Formats: sequence, structure tokens, C-alpha cells
Amino acid sequence: MKYIMPLLLLITFSCQAQLKWTNVDEQFAPLPASMHVYKTTDSLGGKPNIAYYAVADLKDKALQFLADTSHDRRLTPTAFYEKNGKPLLVVNCTFFSFETNRSLNTVIKDGELVAFNQHTVYGRGKDTFTYRHALTSAIGISKKREADIAWLYTDSVHKYPFAFEKDPIVKKDSNIYTGIYLFAPRLLHAPTHAKRYGIVERWKMETAVGGGPVLLQDGKIRVTNNEELKFAGKAIDDRHPRTAMGYTKDHKLIVLMIQGRFPGIAEGATLTQEAEIFRDLGCVEALNLDGGGSSCMLINGKPTIKVSDAAGQRPVPAVFIIK
Repeated sequence: MKYIMPLLLLITFSCQAQLKWTNVDEQFAPLPASMHVYKTTDSLGGKPNIAYYAVADLKDKALQFLADTSHDRRLTPTAFYEKNGKPLLVVNCTFFSFETNRSLNTVIKDGELVAFNQHTVYGRGKDTFTYRHALTSAIGISKKREADIAWLYTDSVHKYPFAFEKDPIVKKDSNIYTGIYLFAPRLLHAPTHAKRYGIVERWKMETAVGGGPVLLQDGKIRVTNNEELKFAGKAIDDRHPRTAMGYTKDHKLIVLMIQGRFPGIAEGATLTQEAEIFRDLGCVEALNLDGGGSSCMLINGKPTIKVSDAAGQRPVPAVFIIK
């Protein structure tokens, strides 16, 4: 009997760790039968929490999964909603530069690569002339309506990204410019054998949006923050508003939105907590996207979380859309 009690306590704790989600379709109606919205107010890691996720069937041909961008400017999600004929869902996605108003991550729109990953990170201090080159991740949906998350090399001279399906790669040198052969020198000698090295030479996606880091791979937590050079120091453990996407084995796309920066009401999530949520929802792979003040998801034009910027919705250069 003395062995049963600890086991029961362990089971109870495990159950409490998973969030309970409530269907809130009626708040965002009308929705097609292949799309649903859920909300939770369960505490996350002992802190107050508000989160939503939308789930859509990738195989439903009545649904379109799209991306849209704005040229050298930024628009609010509501402006993108109006611009795109009032779709079912609009959500922020890529990280971006406030100086140029351009995405710093991959965007593929209607099969065309329209925004590119930033592959060079400048050194600081004594390392001013040292540069780090990283692959960063994206989630894509093919013409066959199959989702995939991969680490990409993108370049305007290539029509399609190079996708690294197994492992991200980071290099450090004194060259400001980089190329695919830095990450995959074998391609220079044996391009026809690319798949053997975990590389798909052409990542042919109809729609894709980038961000990072990867949160989940093969259904297991794998946060590739250090490889993608996203958040420095202990920032991986900071709580913030979060935007993220993942997909399940049965072809369901999940878009997650976590409110944050509201002390005592909704304090946000860490990257690891994000990953745990996707794992508990049964995802195969999941990807973090731009969060913080950018986090915003509209369903039929109605906001889900309360955005953290006092001024309201933050203008962004790209969004992911379900229509």
C-alpha cells in the first residue's frame, strides 16, 4: 500500500499539468464544420493564463490556407482582414524589422517565395567582425494539403528554399555573406543525393510562414532556440504573449494564441510551456512565431486574446490566413 500513494499523487499531478479547453465556437460563429475554436483559463505553471487555439482540417478542400504580405510597410491584423475579404482566421506570423518594415523570416505566397530568412547575425563587442549564420524554421502547407516544419535556407537566386528536415545548423566565421554550401557542402559535390543527408533540395510549398524556434519534433519537445539564435541568455524561460502553429498526424492544423504581460490576469508562457501545450494537443511538429506585442489572432474579425500593446494591434508585415 505504501507504493500506491506516491503513484496516485504522480497521476494526479500529471492530469493537473494538462490544460482543460472549452469549445467557444459560438463566440466566433459562423464557422465551418471542419474548424473549431477552444479557450482555456487554467493556470499555466502556477500563473494566471488565458489562451486560445483554432483547429482546422487541412484536408477540407473548402478551406484555403494562405499567407499575405504588405510591401515595405506594416498593417494591423484587422487591416489584413479587410484587405483579404474578411477571412475566417487572420494571425500574425514572422519576426520583422521595425526599421525596414520587412519580414526576417520566410513567407511563401501562392507558391512563390516572397520573404527570406535572415541568415547572418552580426557579432557584438570584441566579436564585431565575427558573424553567426543560422538556419531558421518555417511551417509550410503543400498543394496536397500536407503540413511540414523544417529549417530553411532561402536565397533570392533559388526559386525554392532548401529544407533541412533533421537538424538545424549554425556556423560561425568572419564572412558577412553566406550560401547554401556553407550549411550543406555535400550539395556542391552530390546534389542528387541531398535527401540522404536530411536535406530536401526543393521545399515546394504552396503557403509557408517562418518564425522560430521549433518547439516539437516527432511528437517530442525539442526547442531549437540555440541553433536558430532566436532568444539570448535565459530569455527562453521568460513569459510572454505567444503565437505558434503545429499540426497533428491526422492532418489538423492548430494555431495557438497565448495572452501575456497582464500581471495577475494572463502572464504568458515560456517556449517550453508552449511546446508542452502542443504535445498535449497531439501535435507531431510545432513552431513558435513572433510573439509579444505582435501576438494577435482574429476569428471572423473578432479578437481572441487581448493584445499587450497599449496602443492596440501592432502592425505587422505578414499574416497567415484561413479562408
